Amino acid sequence: MADLPQSVLFCCDHNAVRSPMAEGMMKKFYGTETYVQSAGVKGDMEIDGFSIAVCQELGIELSRHRSRSFDEMQEWGDDLSGFDLVIALSPAAQRKALDLTRFFHLDVEYWPILDPTGLGETREQKLASYRQSRDQIRQRMLERFGPPTEVQE
Repeated sequence: MADLPQSVLFCCDHNAVRSPMAEGMMKKFYGTETYVQSAGVKGDMEIDGFSIAVCQELGIELSRHRSRSFDEMQEWGDDLSGFDLVIALSPAAQRKALDLTRFFHLDVEYWPILDPTGLGETREQKLASYRQSRDQIRQRMLERFGPPTEVQE
């Protein structure tokens, strides 16, 4: 089994689609063994309804998620230097994370995850795009951290 980091920060553009999905999955799969948070380059959007829907299919509750930016995160007392690992899910988030962490000894990984927003015309097509993003995150997570430690229903 891969060593789980003590703390992980997932980040994407708005903390409304990809990073909340990753945060929810990490908590579901690995429980309380790792402190997990997420943030966006900007925190200017509400959690995306399609993200909530596709994560509910895995028994992951996202509806209470509150989007936040890197700046808000620090205002709320989560210092970037306190994380062992930052996983960026978008190019903009990777640039921001590398910029913010250049003074810390901190690993930043980039997982190129599809941005499903704006893809698909119908509800089903949109859900398919979001499922694709969710499944990409899940695949990367299992490859990186090993099988889930929590019992899956």
